Amino acid sequence: MKKSIILFFALFLFFVNMLAQPPKVYPLDESKTAWFRDAKFGIFIHWGLYSILEGSYNGYTLPDERLPNGKSWYAEWIQQRLEVPDEVYQALVHQFNPVFFDADKWIREVKNAGAKYFVITAKHHDGFALWDSKVDDFNIMQSPYGKDVIAELVEACKRHGIKYGFYYSHWHDWRHPYGAIPHWKPTRHDDEFEIYWQEKSLPQIKELLQLFDPDLLWFDTWNEESHITEKRRDELIALVRENSGKCLINGRISYYNPGENIDYLEMFDNRYSDKILEKPWQTPATMQHSWGWHAKDFNWKPSTEMIQYLVGNASKGGNYLLNIGPKADGTLPKQSIRRLREIGAWLYTHSEAVYGTKPVKSISNEDFYLTQKSENGKNFLYVLMPRKMTEVMLPIEKNNIIASEMLESSMPVECVEKGGKTNLLIPEKIFNRDCSMQVLKIELKNGLP
Repeated sequence: MKKSIILFFALFLFFVNMLAQPPKVYPLDESKTAWFRDAKFGIFIHWGLYSILEGSYNGYTLPDERLPNGKSWYAEWIQQRLEVPDEVYQALVHQFNPVFFDADKWIREVKNAGAKYFVITAKHHDGFALWDSKVDDFNIMQSPYGKDVIAELVEACKRHGIKYGFYYSHWHDWRHPYGAIPHWKPTRHDDEFEIYWQEKSLPQIKELLQLFDPDLLWFDTWNEESHITEKRRDELIALVRENSGKCLINGRISYYNPGENIDYLEMFDNRYSDKILEKPWQTPATMQHSWGWHAKDFNWKPSTEMIQYLVGNASKGGNYLLNIGPKADGTLPKQSIRRLREIGAWLYTHSEAVYGTKPVKSISNEDFYLTQKSENGKNFLYVLMPRKMTEVMLPIEKNNIIASEMLESSMPVECVEKGGKTNLLIPEKIFNRDCSMQVLKIELKNGLP
């Protein structure tokens, strides 16, 4: 009898939705994305109940070949990958007690790393919310910690001048009886999913918008068929636009068909564009394999590699959103802090070549990256060199160059005209004692396309 009532309600919602007026279309306001285009670098946080398990459960550690779906490193997927029973996983809420969480300390690290914005998993696929949600009581207020960490982080971001946004899993929800679940499990009927959509997904997103006024929302779909139809996509976009005049929406709101009314494109995990893109875009990237904290994932990338990803994206008009998986006690892993500080140290002396820059469309080269900017009536070109180089050949007339120098030290760089091009002679000694990416700054009479 109960099942019949649920199905009747699902069908009722489905047909009411079919008859409803289509969502209002809101034209893009590209001025809203100016800060995002200029920012270049943000910090991502994956944190929740899964952080308690640290990538291992019941004698299994991700990835594990013994389980049919256990081959992933992603610790935030542990409930499904290592087949943690729902009642066991959901009971973790009674263990979640991040006594060392300090919102101000987190955001100070973000700022010192040179990042301009901050994104956190307000609700991941497990359905657990990190704020005091009135829509669903499966949230942090039911934990021993009992404090709204999202509210604390938002206030810290405001104090430190950091833009902020939220990851919200609008498609998958393993807690709700009708939220989407992994592809290896029975697919939800679309009319069942509609119950989740109307009962939890849309109301919680509205709640986040009204409570915290975020600068962006990060929605997540990937290369599988999902329940996010064009109608639901547009319904969600309309909800965001109706409740915020500033909040940006990413392209993974609907992986296969994001439409024209999203604000920025989102690459797939750790994927990078090989060309300049006109629309704002970013790469979500990890420091190790996993997004959530995984105590046995020792695959840490060096900061030099991550700086190269950041610079590579900036040279193509994109941003770099670098992830940290905090521990369950609220501390940031020391490995993450080290890398953040190393990236921040490099950006401290080279920020001019990254923030607020634009790609150079007229010059292509595989040996170095190029960015440019115009400010105070002056035009600057930056050559970012990921490896040792003793000369840089550019298709620029020498008389178009006013001055050239190494950005960090202001050491002059000699220019020699050669066959209609300019050869810039890089002092070899700068590479002898510093293996970090070196940057050449060139002031031009006339800018480049």
